[in-house]
Amino acid sequence: MATIRPYRPADRAAVYDVCVRTADAGGDARGRWSTDDLMPDLFAGPYVDLEPVRAFVLDDGGRVVGYVIGTADTPAFVRTWREEWVPRLAERYPVPPDPPRTPEEEMLALGHRPERMLLPELAPYPAHLHIDLLPSHQRAGHGRALVDTFRAAVAAAGAPALHLGMVTTNRAARAFYDRLGFTEIAVPDAGPVTYLGIRTR
Repeated sequence: MATIRPYRPADRAAVYDVCVRTADAGGDARGRWSTDDLMPDLFAGPYVDLEPVRAFVLDDGGRVVGYVIGTADTPAFVRTWREEWVPRLAERYPVPPDPPRTPEEEMLALGHRPERMLLPELAPYPAHLHIDLLPSHQRAGHGRALVDTFRAAVAAAGAPALHLGMVTTNRAARAFYDRLGFTEIAVPDAGPVTYLGIRTR
């Protein structure tokens, strides 16, 4: 039976694997980029390395099959990302030009410019999360349980509300968040992303 537990450093490779297997709007992104570490280096690594206390995994018999990660304080997390994660990225990837010229450079720009997360419309929702589950463990209540676990953790840290950004075309994800009670946050010029928010209590 799959259970939720706090993240441990030994889980890092498994979290990276779940991330890349779900990084193409919920589908498998392996082989899509120059390295399969690209998506995890942008959307998983910063969280498990910089704020592991807010990371939880779904463990099925010793195998990590999903996770929820994030931060209770997005502005503080952005500062830490700038100071600690951007230098790590620069060691592995070239700094993209401004403006980016290729899809991969566009993705790298997200990692090199964490201040993109500081949108005024999101300020009332200071926490944010990323959640991913392997297809084998979707539609079984695990996603709701992971979100509930994260909500409780950031509420205990003082965050009154949280937000997330999702690819607008991922209709299955939107239906999931709607069922959990998330509501859309109006953000001008959000591009391919829809922002959703929810109270933590």
